[in-house]
Amino acid sequence: MTRLVKTTTIPPMPDAAPGLLPSPSPATPRYQQIKAFILSRVSSGEWSAEDRVPSENELVRMTGVSRVTVNRALRELADAGLLVRVQGVGTFVAGAKPQSSMLELRDIAEEMQERGGRHEARVLSLGRCRADAALAAAFGLPEGAELFRCRLVHRENGAPVQFEDRVVNPVIAPRFLEQDFTRITPFRYLTSCAPPERVEHVVEAIRAEPEMAAALDIPAEEPCLLIHRRTWSWQVVATRAWLTHPGTRYRLGGALD
Repeated sequence: MTRLVKTTTIPPMPDAAPGLLPSPSPATPRYQQIKAFILSRVSSGEWSAEDRVPSENELVRMTGVSRVTVNRALRELADAGLLVRVQGVGTFVAGAKPQSSMLELRDIAEEMQERGGRHEARVLSLGRCRADAALAAAFGLPEGAELFRCRLVHRENGAPVQFEDRVVNPVIAPRFLEQDFTRITPFRYLTSCAPPERVEHVVEAIRAEPEMAAALDIPAEEPCLLIHRRTWSWQVVATRAWLTHPGTRYRLGGALD
């Protein structure tokens, strides 16, 4: 994945810089002090979104603590989504994550455009399938009934943010397989065929299978958010979709008025 690197200028420092951290206290572990030190620079605006933060060695010189302590602080901030660590490149202040609403159906390409992003899609597969027992139950159809299925990856500004695995009732969109889903999203095409009347959402945290992790360009251990979605049109189940988002690149939200 290509990344635009924005770096901060770090002035020369002595081997140790006393005074940057508060005096050691039994109640405040040193790694927590390092975290507070980094967060204070971010909150003050000294280090802004996507700036490269000082390396482990630089932080050791700046604060006078051990590299093990610095590593733990950086790792915990990265696990919390506040920093992004790129092997061989550096550690960066995390930017705001794209957010998708759970309380309404939205086209992912439209969401990206509204926040100034660029949408791209890569189609992994598109074709016919037969309903197994689970799909037959989900669609209210007999086992073996013909369905359409597509699998694709949505990217925002080049970064994969969603793996879409969608099964479609041919009654709703008989020409579904003829569409170019690099030009129009399955969601937009399907809503043009039959506006949804009802939607069901279930969300869970998962770890992606190897093929999906590779498609999303994430390590196998990265947690993901999986949305199970089923929609109805014309009083029948129209689609069943599994929408998987890398946990470090996406979030879900919503509000009720």
